Amino acid sequence: MIRRISRSEIRERIHKRIRQRLRGSAQRPRLAVFRSLKHIYAQVIDDSTGTTLVSASSHEKDSPVASGGNIDGAKAVGKLVAERAVAKGIKAVVYDRGGYLYHGRIKALADAAREAGLEF
Repeated sequence: MIRRISRSEIRERIHKRIRQRLRGSAQRPRLAVFRSLKHIYAQVIDDSTGTTLVSASSHEKDSPVASGGNIDGAKAVGKLVAERAVAKGIKAVVYDRGGYLYHGRIKALADAAREAGLEF
């Protein structure tokens, strides 16, 4: 019998392949993105120490949007994570799309982060 592979398993395989090439450092940390059906999350991570420097999500209590399940929510989270990163002195990052296609909410978050001052 042939076992079907779920979409989440495929995404996890792709993400592992991406992570083999991407590493966040203190000078250029990694901007990692995770999306669910209702929300979107972004973290700026220093992989050399394994610490999260900055994070933002549509699930926060003081989030500017009610839902991260659409492009407007992704733009708001991208802008918020970029503003927090710039306030901590982080200008350049490496973008980790998390195994998702660079389309829709993932692209909207990246574009909003670029407009708010992050370089990648």
